[in-house]
Amino acid sequence: MVHSRLNLFEKTLCRKSPVVLDGGLATELESQGFDIGTRLWSAGLLQSDPSAIVAAHRAYLEAGAEIIISASYQASQAGLMSLGLSEHQADDLIVSSIELACTARKQFLDKHPETTFTPIVAASIGPYGAVLHDGSEYTGNYDIDEASLRRFHEGRLTLLDQTEADVLACETIPNNLEASVLCELLTNVRLPAWVSFSCRDGRCISDGTPLQQMVTSFRGHPRVLALGVNCTAPHFITSLIGEIKAGAADKAVIVYPNSGEIYDVCSNSWLGSSSPIECAAAAKSWRDAGAKIIGGCCRIGPRHIAALREQLTA
Repeated sequence: MVHSRLNLFEKTLCRKSPVVLDGGLATELESQGFDIGTRLWSAGLLQSDPSAIVAAHRAYLEAGAEIIISASYQASQAGLMSLGLSEHQADDLIVSSIELACTARKQFLDKHPETTFTPIVAASIGPYGAVLHDGSEYTGNYDIDEASLRRFHEGRLTLLDQTEADVLACETIPNNLEASVLCELLTNVRLPAWVSFSCRDGRCISDGTPLQQMVTSFRGHPRVLALGVNCTAPHFITSLIGEIKAGAADKAVIVYPNSGEIYDVCSNSWLGSSSPIECAAAAKSWRDAGAKIIGGCCRIGPRHIAALREQLTA
């Protein structure tokens, strides 16, 4: 497959300055007062209150984010059909997550005609563990075979690859087998992509596979242009950037850690505290270590992103 014309994401990677990513979509939706403690997480609002998703995207754009990630992380065909939707309706709802992000982008640009950049819309593709809603995206402990993993990802990838998104964002990948499946499937997609892993420490992804070994398999990949880490404790990030650069020096590095708080699956809550100032200060060190795209994940909200952008553009 030949791709002679650079798209918005590819053009942005060519610039010298770092790129600011958004924070946790679910975090902002919770701050708006929405209860997202269901199996569908923020994806449930695709049906019940899509305007809330647009507002959450807008909040991050107003904070300075240059990339917003769609609400499709936990939106699987099977999960949405559990709401009583048909297969076709479920697919339409997944596609609507991109349309909502594009709407937020248009509203932002209409309000700020002085803006010198066009925000990037990333289509979120969460791991198999996300739809289980049991925390397994942070362990990589799956009871599923390779063929089933391929079927799970192939349909959603094909669907989102046909949308107006600028990049496919395969996020929070905790499992060696799952990463291998995605590596194969992403070879023939239309859109560029990034793959981001959840990690247990400063060296390994969640299932214990060394990150450097994992990213090496993406070296030279024709469509995966960035590799990184997300939903991982901030104090591991600098070390993990080094592992990525050592394993796949040809790829841009993307990091969007969580706040460092600990998620308790049993109580569906976060334990600990976070500070926008600490997040912003850490972002400079990640940039200096080689990260190109920097943002946040769970418990990182618009205030964190605004502080982060201020530090990175100072």
